Formats: sequence, structure tokens, C-alpha cells
Amino acid sequence: MSQGWPMRPVSLPNAPQAELPIRKNPSANRAVGTVSFQDELKKQLQAQSQQPVTFSAHALDRLRNRNIRLSQEDMTRLGSAIDRVAAKGGRESLVVYKNTAYLINIRNRTVITAVDQAHMNDHVFTNIDSAVFA
Repeated sequence: MSQGWPMRPVSLPNAPQAELPIRKNPSANRAVGTVSFQDELKKQLQAQSQQPVTFSAHALDRLRNRNIRLSQEDMTRLGSAIDRVAAKGGRESLVVYKNTAYLINIRNRTVITAVDQAHMNDHVFTNIDSAVFA
């Protein structure tokens, strides 16, 4: 029956068109009991920032061997740096704080290694996507 011609819908000029209700309040378009994407994102970022900074066994060994001691204020500053990188979408970051470079997995909030200034000569950091000075 078809001769290979494309079929086109027929529209009648005076035919009534179905209209959807227009809501001026964007939040009214959400289903009852759901939260906005922005609210959920804020909640997730807040929950992540409340998690503690952890250290890998390798990082703990480096801190011990290089006699690097961290106070509670230092831990807070590292946590804040992790939060800033996470907000920008970083995954593996080099955080420089008090003459020490920390390689940190942002998603896990885990310090992978630490290098003090005395051991930074000719040191190359690879597989990082961000750097921050805390």
C-alpha cells in the first residue's frame, strides 16, 4: 500500500489541542515526598565532609619514618582541603600543607602517602587530577 513515501501527520487548523496545566512554581512539579537535586547534593556533600580523614598503612609508615606529626588543627585543615577538592570534582589530589605534600584519594578521604620537603627532590607525582595548597 505504501509506495515508500514518508508519512506525515495531518493537522487540522481548528481542531482542539490538549493543554497541560502550567505551574508557575517549579517545586510544584515534583512528586510529593521527593527532594530537589540541589538539596540532595548538599546533603551528600555535607555527609561526606563529616567523615574523618584516614591514612593508608603506607602513609602511616611515611609519617612515622619522616617524623611528621599532625595535630587536630592539621587534620581539620587536611579535611577542609579534601572538601574543597571534592566540591570541584577531584579524585586524586596533591595537598601541600606545612612543607609536606600529601597524596590523597578524595572519594575515600584517605591519605595515600606523605612527602616532606627534605624528600621532595626529584620526586614526581603522577595520576593526580588536582592540587591544592592548604
